[in-house]
Amino acid sequence: MKTLKLPFWPLSAADTSPAQRVTVIEPGRAEKNYWRDLWNYRELFIILAWRDIAVRYKQTVIGVAWAVIRPFLTMVVFTAIFGRLAKMPSAGNSPYALMVFAGMLPWTFFSTALGEASNSLIGNEKLISKVYFPRLIIPTAAVVTAFVDFLISLGILFFMMLYYRFVPGWQILLLPVFMLLALCAALGPGLWVTALNVKYRDFRYVIPFLVQLGLYVSPVGFTSSVIPHRWRLLYSLNPMVGVIDGFRWCILGKESPLYLPGFCFSVVVIAFFLWFGITRFRKMENLFADLI
Repeated sequence: MKTLKLPFWPLSAADTSPAQRVTVIEPGRAEKNYWRDLWNYRELFIILAWRDIAVRYKQTVIGVAWAVIRPFLTMVVFTAIFGRLAKMPSAGNSPYALMVFAGMLPWTFFSTALGEASNSLIGNEKLISKVYFPRLIIPTAAVVTAFVDFLISLGILFFMMLYYRFVPGWQILLLPVFMLLALCAALGPGLWVTALNVKYRDFRYVIPFLVQLGLYVSPVGFTSSVIPHRWRLLYSLNPMVGVIDGFRWCILGKESPLYLPGFCFSVVVIAFFLWFGITRFRKMENLFADLI
């Protein structure tokens, strides 16, 4: 079989000649060319991510403050219910509200990213049906958009530390590592769900229910140390357990020690879902234009 090369116009203004880049369709090398195309279409990724950020806060009354208000109000409700009424223990001697907010940040990012990614392909129906580009760009851009909200919400965490006069330890330097882990935890299931949502549209009703259920089975309003020791490893099957515990360890330090076996197990689960999500997405990708 012969190699087929299709010229296309690059997104960059600096690339003036269409012959400088080509889209290659040749037998046996489709996977390699696909990942190269992801880099070639990086500017489209930036454009889609920026568009999603602009649309989210367009014609809103308080704009980006929504990224702060939502996790903050949820933290207040959890503090009142779990901390005051249920008398759930905090992590060590740390303030209960600070412990809850440290767990609320990664969970809010995960739930927002999963919801945005699950509808991302449906929302870009016209783009998918008319133009070639790696479809992986669309749900990934949606996850990155949720990550911007997460970065904005970090500001209120530092204000809470000042309010409670809580000084973090050296573990705070490892926070970017756990932020990347949270990104991977959201991306894997997000890719799988968005592929399923194209074929089975009723998944858009299932995801909000699963996210709401996950909020209460994840250690957001309580510390995972309340789980009996014999069940903690099994509890770590929930990938957000390791992410939330890691965030609390970075922020609260020795007040919230990291359960290393459970954390390692959560990392393995996150890696599996990331691999599974990419694999399933790539398997269904050629059908998106027809199904959508």
